[in-house]
Amino acid sequence: MTDNTPPPQVWPTLRARDARALIRFLVDAFGFEETVVYGDGARVDHAQLSWPPGGGVMLGSVREDADDPWPVPPGSFGAYVVTDDPDGLFARASAAGATVISGLHETDYGSRDFAVRDPEGNRWSFGTYRGEPRKSA
Repeated sequence: MTDNTPPPQVWPTLRARDARALIRFLVDAFGFEETVVYGDGARVDHAQLSWPPGGGVMLGSVREDADDPWPVPPGSFGAYVVTDDPDGLFARASAAGATVISGLHETDYGSRDFAVRDPEGNRWSFGTYRGEPRKSA
């Protein structure tokens, strides 16, 4: 990113059966930073976990009521996250107990990637691919 590039403003969101445990896992296994967590006891109404290079995810506890305004089933989330150190992050995630879906590998588009599952069943891919540059207007 250049100095003129605005910070990321897309926030993937997910729900968890045990949101507090998932927060700990995402911090310990992947290196997300716990920015804010709102809720009482085991319930998490809203949490923001920031990804150090920019962006992040938001999450909360699954709700069992029919009036849930965001009925995302736990374990149904998937994301691709850019990292400059996929080898180090793979070792960290594996040591923390992430379930490996796809080990470290080179892609045909020049990225070094891996994919894992968190304890809730969500799928996380990490790699060096930063996307293609936007076309000029």
